Amino acid sequence: MVKLYKEGAYLVDGMKLVPESDMKEAVLLVGHPFTKEEAKQGTISYKILKDHNVSGNMEHLQLKFDCLASHDITYVGIIQTAKASGMEKFPIPYVLTNCHNSLCAVGGTINEDDHMFGLSAAQKYGGIYVPPHIAVIHQYMREMMAGSGKMILGSDSHTRYGALGTMAVGEGGGELVKQLLCDTYDVDYPEIIAVYLDGAPRSWVGPQDVALAIIGAVFKNGYVKNKVMEFVGPGVSAMTTDYRNGIDVMTTETTCLSSVWRTDEDTREFLRLHGREKDYKKLEPAGVAYYDGVVYVNLDTVKPMVALPFHPSNVYEIDELNSNLTEILCRVEKEAEEVSQGKAGFLLTDKITERGLQVQQAIIAGCAGGNYTNVIEASHALKGRSTGHDGFSLAVYPSSQPVFMDLVRKGAIADLMAAGAVIRTAFCGPCFGAGDTPAHNGLSVRHTTRNFPNREGSKPGKGQMAAVALMDARSIAATAANGGILTSAETMDCWGEIPAYSFDRMVYDNRVFYGYEKGQEKQNLIYGPNIKDWPEMSPLTENILLKVCSRIMDPVTTTDELIPSGETASYRSNPLGLAEFTLSRRDPAYVEHSKAVDRLEKERSAGRNPEDMDDGLKQVFEIIRSVPGNEEVSSAETEIGSVIYAVRPGDGSAREQAASCQRVIGGLANICREYATKRYRSNVINWGMLPFQMKEEPEFEVGDYIYVPGIRKQLRNGTMDEIKAYVIGSSVKEVTLFVSAMTDEERKIIEAGSLINYNRNKKHQ
Repeated sequence: MVKLYKEGAYLVDGMKLVPESDMKEAVLLVGHPFTKEEAKQGTISYKILKDHNVSGNMEHLQLKFDCLASHDITYVGIIQTAKASGMEKFPIPYVLTNCHNSLCAVGGTINEDDHMFGLSAAQKYGGIYVPPHIAVIHQYMREMMAGSGKMILGSDSHTRYGALGTMAVGEGGGELVKQLLCDTYDVDYPEIIAVYLDGAPRSWVGPQDVALAIIGAVFKNGYVKNKVMEFVGPGVSAMTTDYRNGIDVMTTETTCLSSVWRTDEDTREFLRLHGREKDYKKLEPAGVAYYDGVVYVNLDTVKPMVALPFHPSNVYEIDELNSNLTEILCRVEKEAEEVSQGKAGFLLTDKITERGLQVQQAIIAGCAGGNYTNVIEASHALKGRSTGHDGFSLAVYPSSQPVFMDLVRKGAIADLMAAGAVIRTAFCGPCFGAGDTPAHNGLSVRHTTRNFPNREGSKPGKGQMAAVALMDARSIAATAANGGILTSAETMDCWGEIPAYSFDRMVYDNRVFYGYEKGQEKQNLIYGPNIKDWPEMSPLTENILLKVCSRIMDPVTTTDELIPSGETASYRSNPLGLAEFTLSRRDPAYVEHSKAVDRLEKERSAGRNPEDMDDGLKQVFEIIRSVPGNEEVSSAETEIGSVIYAVRPGDGSAREQAASCQRVIGGLANICREYATKRYRSNVINWGMLPFQMKEEPEFEVGDYIYVPGIRKQLRNGTMDEIKAYVIGSSVKEVTLFVSAMTDEERKIIEAGSLINYNRNKKHQ
């Protein structure tokens, strides 16, 4: 089904793969000699990156994007940061959508206050504002902004428009701020991985099935981590662009940097249908192109898939799961015990019945599931059938109002409603726990993007536990038609008869504010009482003293565990208010530990000698001075901050709040074995925290101090490969930290104490 090459490969004429070790065959096929370096320039990715690189050096890219996109969890903080840094207008198109904090049901006026802030910012600075319920962010970008050869940067991790020939990147808000200030996105040239699609998917196989098969093959081994996935091969044209979009958006779950697909006449037709044929270009690899690896996918062999809790990579064929229910589900139950930490019970084996696995809820929604093709297929499967009147329920969220309107006109919505499905507007809530939270001990099957622990909204700390399995809309519809018994779409024969989509942009013309290059400088920003400025953050001192405030030994720590999604989204415009939720589902004691450290640092910054404070600092500095070379250390000139240790933090969302929430309550560093994603590490840096790593197991516990001498000097010199640090307990233990390669700008951001400070300093130079 999916095969990973153990070496690089040459792609000849877009069709023939030749392993790197067989260069002679590649030369024979091409018909003339060539070098590997020449072939590297033959990828689609190279062409796009070169067109957007302003450094003049393709090894060290400095990229400027064509467009930016944010939703209402992230845009307030981004605009506030850019404004504080001196921004006067949006220099490129910036789309502000309202698909995450759409529900104004928690916290009184604060969500709608954010929306009004967004509209006023679009009016003042020249932005594009998409009101709540009109479209989810990524569907709007596909319909109205993406195009062949473009690059788009978004403050949502699922910023992926590769199926339209757009190389899109999801990053933390700090990277968007840099673009708003006409700075660049700096990254070393990434490895390019060919995703070679062969054959054609069966009619009962949907985009989520193909995506899960790929994720299952590449996530755990890091095959595409921080690399670009380039979709090539004959199988691309075996799928419509709408179908490809559903695969492409899920590439985020592989931890790749970005994705791009070869384009064809169906890509052109998609753009023509949306009134943007001028944005089409034929993109394909050159006659010979070199790839650093290959994910070979035989689409003929892909079966209906399911990703069980608690990660999109926990994949099985549905038939395999149904044949081994007890064995497989027992394994997931053991994971659930670790997730809940004994605070809530959760079972799956209790859902095994004589008919199969009974699920309690199903949802088809968002940028992955709510596409036209998926919903049409679901309506065909459920036409004339019933979802039942017991505990099972089905909800469907079309991805945009234009998609919704055409589904209504074609009768698909009526068929779904008649079967018992509940139809909702465009909203991302089911993807991050802001809607449709299942009952305690419930299992939900969803065609959405993620099934991380408790992302569906349950709270183990309050005795609640539920979970999500990811499936394609086709198998979800088959499950709904079978009364909630988990069922493969292969058991039905209603697939593939999809009427042509008709796009009507009237709702956009009537509701979307188009203000690009029409900024009104005198327009005031509209602030609600919950919208707060960022607190002051101190610049880095020569030496630092870190107090360990959390130690997480799980294999992976997601951004949802660092800062929970769901109802906390209402506080995203209030840095200190949101920070109260940091690690609340994983380590509830962290916040008070870190705030106590922050109080010490604030007193130090105000001029008080730390050795006159509580918390044993006098003894700590006495021990530090006993270490040779540190006899003259000044406690008054040593910054104090908190630190989190996690094995592999940052998988998942691009939300910068996973880092900023640590920073505003005293965070000064992270220590880990490796960072799960580039975007989380970038967030740590942009918020002025040191992204330490260490190879050894941590020999420190919560409450210990770690002293790092001369860190500012090492940062300035770029000598970060081997950093001596000292764990201060009853005795002193020397440990070795390191920081992977950083750009000059990133080092200056950390030294300044945050991106905001760095930009302010630049402005006044």
